Amino acid sequence: MTDTTTLVAGQGPAGPRTAARPGLTLLALGIAGLVVSLQQTLVLPLLPRLMQTFDTSVSSVAWVFTATLLAGAVATPLLSRFGDMYGKKKMITATMALLVAGSVICALADSLTLMIVGRALQGAAAAVIPLAIGMIRDTFPRERVTTAIGVVSATMGVGGALGMLVTGVIADRTDTHHPVFWISAAMAALGLVFVLMFTTEAGKRTGGRPDLVGALVLAAWLVSLLLAVSQGNAWGWGDARIVGLFAAAVLLCALWVAVETHVREPLVRLRLLVGPKSLTANMASLLLGFAMFAAFTLVSNFIQTPEDQVGYGLSGSVLDVGLFMLPSTVTMLVFSALAGRFEARLGAAWTLATGSAVAGLAYVWLALNHDSAADVMIFSGVQGVGIGIAYAALGTLAVQHVPMDQSGIASGINSLVRTAGGSVASAATSAILASSVIGNTSVPTVDGYVLCFVLAGVAAGVTAIVAAVHGLRYRS
Repeated sequence: MTDTTTLVAGQGPAGPRTAARPGLTLLALGIAGLVVSLQQTLVLPLLPRLMQTFDTSVSSVAWVFTATLLAGAVATPLLSRFGDMYGKKKMITATMALLVAGSVICALADSLTLMIVGRALQGAAAAVIPLAIGMIRDTFPRERVTTAIGVVSATMGVGGALGMLVTGVIADRTDTHHPVFWISAAMAALGLVFVLMFTTEAGKRTGGRPDLVGALVLAAWLVSLLLAVSQGNAWGWGDARIVGLFAAAVLLCALWVAVETHVREPLVRLRLLVGPKSLTANMASLLLGFAMFAAFTLVSNFIQTPEDQVGYGLSGSVLDVGLFMLPSTVTMLVFSALAGRFEARLGAAWTLATGSAVAGLAYVWLALNHDSAADVMIFSGVQGVGIGIAYAALGTLAVQHVPMDQSGIASGINSLVRTAGGSVASAATSAILASSVIGNTSVPTVDGYVLCFVLAGVAAGVTAIVAAVHGLRYRS
């Protein structure tokens, strides 16, 4: 019996499958997921421009990205749990509305503070994808669940690559950030309309009282941890603030575990985080998040490095970054749609192992071959194949073993762990590049980039091993 069968068998009689038009429902959820993922990377190519616009430092403008990360980390488990309790459509609608509001604030922002507020509201929408996966499990015909989860899961990678392309096209034609966020607001509004029109509320709702104490402690723990990781390079890893944040994260984590094991209705049932099957999915998500986010930041910088000045790079523009990532966008879309067929034959675990191995090979290729545009295009296309397959299977692996009324929070925790992996990737690669620079400059050496590419490949390879072990251990 494959993992896909386990998914079907585990669904039980939790609720009627009421998606009368599953194609339109999937379109609505896919657009919502795409817009949410797009806004996460939309700002990355804009950071140098925002630094000039607001006349601020690199460490200050980094908060435009950090605020999104922290808000998503806090909102994802909380809103995912609320989706299980009160209805997933309500929570998706609320988070899409926050995304619209945040985008409008960013479009109007004339100060760094206002920009950070808008980006925090945008970050809260990270809960949309785990909520969408839970809704699919509640409402779709059983034979279409794995394919639908695969498509929505793959929007995380597709949206990330597409975000840099959209920004590149706009940045090539304007000298301000405002149009980027107006387009983001329009796309978010379109996604909200589709969700309202074409999705239905179904499945068993657990109800109950929200675990506010657990939510507050979890928020404090995550903010302490991710803030320390994201600001370590800027503040210095030995800085008292960083050490204090890590110490606070450890203490708050212990307090949170104590709260969740004693409260009557916990925000997170800990077995969804560290149970044998959940642990595999979450470890894979952490590693795969590391690999994918490392690619977004590394490749963007590498492409824009002026070859005539430092001896490597492609001397590309912001638009070129998006164009080089276009093959990845296309192959992710195609292979995420095909991933359901792979899962039907191989099971989710072995499909994840296959996709992760392909992604790992793409990073190895880039580490060995990075001198021409063709080398980067080949990497982009192959990486898209691997990430498209892997993320599709990961979405299934995260929820296939949990009760229907816990699917939202299980997917939310998995998404949260992936975000943590991305933040660790950003810190680790930044530290490596900062420690390997060309003499008397702040420009990284090509060897620093190669080491980072290898590290991303190792993370993808270890993901494949973890998934394969899971597949061997839970064959039936």
